[in-house]
Amino acid sequence: MPKSNLASAPVAHEKLKALGILALNGMFDEMDAVSVLRYAINDVLPGDLAIVSSFGADSAVLLHMVAQVDPSLPVYFLETGKHFAETLAYVETLKKTLGLLNVHAIHPNSDDVKRFDPNGDLWETDPDSCCHIRKTEPLEPITEQYGGWVTGRKRYQTSERGVLPHFELTSDDRIKVNPLAYFSDADVTEYRQAHNLPEHPLYAKGYKSIGCAPCTSIVAEGEDPRAGRWRGLNKKECGIHYDFNGAIASPMTAAARHTLWKEGAFIADPFKPWSEGTRPADARYVHVPVSEFIANRADYLASPHPLGLLVSPGDNIETLVDDLARFASIAIAFPSFTDGRGYSSARLLVERFKYAGEIRAVGDVLQDQIPHMLRCGFNALVVTHEPTREALVEHRLPEMALFYQPVGLTEVPMGTRPFLRRVS
Repeated sequence: MPKSNLASAPVAHEKLKALGILALNGMFDEMDAVSVLRYAINDVLPGDLAIVSSFGADSAVLLHMVAQVDPSLPVYFLETGKHFAETLAYVETLKKTLGLLNVHAIHPNSDDVKRFDPNGDLWETDPDSCCHIRKTEPLEPITEQYGGWVTGRKRYQTSERGVLPHFELTSDDRIKVNPLAYFSDADVTEYRQAHNLPEHPLYAKGYKSIGCAPCTSIVAEGEDPRAGRWRGLNKKECGIHYDFNGAIASPMTAAARHTLWKEGAFIADPFKPWSEGTRPADARYVHVPVSEFIANRADYLASPHPLGLLVSPGDNIETLVDDLARFASIAIAFPSFTDGRGYSSARLLVERFKYAGEIRAVGDVLQDQIPHMLRCGFNALVVTHEPTREALVEHRLPEMALFYQPVGLTEVPMGTRPFLRRVS
């Protein structure tokens, strides 16, 4: 099971710095993958290393090495709910064949899937958000418990991986170990054949890199092995990897990536900023401005895609009362700290119109405002102000005990006698 040694990462970070990243990478022959793995497990991060495996086309090679060095090493498989049936069967085959003792499936949060991908087709319209919900988000709390983890990445797979070393020192104070960094496609095949390892059932059919079924296609002769992943899209990685030079994805921590605060944490936000000129038929996972929605109401109501509504100061949401249920989220803008009209909009949504979806505050959201926002019905906040982010994470919001303007029927305004207060 996952361990809880949250303090291990900085220690590992310091140890790798002490060894020297260049010196460490110079200790091993390019093809000495087993020695790289053994040194990482036994010397660099003893008891503090895990492996994340896709159980894809090349996975048997690295997992065979793991079984030789330490078959009890924690192995995590991202069970996205979108895998080929053949991949799920292959997981069980390799567990049995290699004698792996510590394999765990990681599933996406069911509430996130229900909310952001209710029809299971998010991969068609927004594959980045789909990967974020089904891969990056579920994996982060696992990797945070280890000082480092092993990957199966190889230099030959994409141009972005062409400078991949055996050991990476990442900016989130962890170590990535890439034992197969210098392996070619031919090396992988030769190793698999030499050790009589079971082949992924789809490999012989032309699937050279295998991920989720909807986003994986057959690779033609001469193509990049990963050309079949997200074919036709400007996408090369799912987001769980970034190279030491940051070329694949921005090397930031989870807290820096996420700006949506909900249910006590910064979480994934599949909603993207609204872009002027977006056609109603193309809009999905965006907050449509009120004026835009009114101008094209019929088209937006006919769209099957999840949408949000953006309410700015001065917008009259009372004119949209019959359409509010259409929106998965309503964002209320606070263009400045002193503009309080958003509080009234939130109260109307909750108290009069009984809107039960997400109500998020966007714009100038600062920690002194947040208690008022929560009182008025906001249940989500988009926060970019760093001191406010820290206050949320550290539970340092100001407390409010006295109210001049009460909300609902339970708050008593300062200066009144509760027993004289009328309840309407």
